[in-house]
Amino acid sequence: MASTAPSPVPDSVRQQLLERRERLATTVKQVSDSTEFQAPLDEVDAALARVSSGTYGICETCHDPIEPERLAIDPLIRFCVDHLSDSERRALEEDIELASRIQRKLLPNQRARTAQWEAYYHYSPAGPVGGDYCDLVIDEVDGKIFFVFGDASGKGVAASMLTAHLHTLFRTLHAVDLPLDQLMARANRIFCETMLSGHFATLVCGRASAGGAIELANAGHCPPVLLHAGRQNTLEATGVPLGLFGTAKFGVHRIELVPGDSLLLYTDGLTEARNAAGDEYGAERIGRFAASRAELAPEHLVRECLTDLAVFQAGTRPTDDLTLMVLQRL
Repeated sequence: MASTAPSPVPDSVRQQLLERRERLATTVKQVSDSTEFQAPLDEVDAALARVSSGTYGICETCHDPIEPERLAIDPLIRFCVDHLSDSERRALEEDIELASRIQRKLLPNQRARTAQWEAYYHYSPAGPVGGDYCDLVIDEVDGKIFFVFGDASGKGVAASMLTAHLHTLFRTLHAVDLPLDQLMARANRIFCETMLSGHFATLVCGRASAGGAIELANAGHCPPVLLHAGRQNTLEATGVPLGLFGTAKFGVHRIELVPGDSLLLYTDGLTEARNAAGDEYGAERIGRFAASRAELAPEHLVRECLTDLAVFQAGTRPTDDLTLMVLQRL
C-alpha cells in the first residue's frame, strides 16, 4: 500500500519530545543504574528521528496516518489502532472505559431546579467518550445558577481529557466569584498556559440570577437561542475560542428573562448533523423549531428537538458528539 503523507509536525510536538529527552537524560545522569531509563530514552530518540525523516505519525505496519487524538496523548506511538498488539489493544480498551466512567461522573445532574429556574440537558458522545462539555452549579443560598457549556477540539479520549481540564478549571474559578469577563479572561490564560499548542475549546459561560437576569459570555461557540413568546433571538460570540490567544478579552451579554422564557444551548453535533442526502440540519432550523415549542418545559423541549433531528436524519448515523441544554425562567 502506498504511504499517506502525514500533516506537518507542529513545532510543539518536536519541543515536547525534546523536553522529554532532556528530563530522561538528566535522570540517567543522577542514578547509578540507568538500565530501566534507556528504553524510554531510545523511544524518544526514535520519535525525533521520525520527525526529522518525515515519517512521524505514520503507522509502521500499514503506512496510514495514526489517529491524531492518540498522538496527542502519547507522541511516541508507532502503530494505528488497527495494528496494535493484543496487549496494547486491551490496554487501550481499558483506558477508554476508564475515561468514559470519569467523564460521565463529571457531568452534573441531568435535571436542576430552583425557585426561579429549571434546567435539563441531553448528552450523547459519538463514541465511548467525547469532547462536549456541560456543567451546572446551583448556589443553594441565593438560588443563582452558574453554567458552562461547550465543545473541546479533537475527538475521543484526547478531547475528553480537555473537557476534564475545563471542568476543574471553571469549578475552581467559579469559587473565586470573579466578574464574568475577568473569569473568562483568566480561564483562557490558564488554558493557554497549561495545554499543548493547537488545542482549543468553544464554550458559553453564564450566570443566572434569582431575579431572572442572565449574564453570558460566548467564546466562539454556537450562538445560544433566547426563546420569548414564540420568538427567537440568537446571542452571538463575545470572544474567540479558549486557547487561541492568551491575552484575549471577552464581552458579556446581559439579558432579562420573564417567566416562560428559555435559553437553548447546543453543540455543533446538532447543527452540523446531516441526512442521507448530505443536507445539514443547521442553526436556522433549530431556532425555528425551538421557537415553535417554546412553551414546553425544558425536558420536553429537549426531547422534541431530538425527535425533530431524528426525523431529519432518518436513520443516518451521527458522526459527532451531541449535547443540548435548556434553562428556563419559572
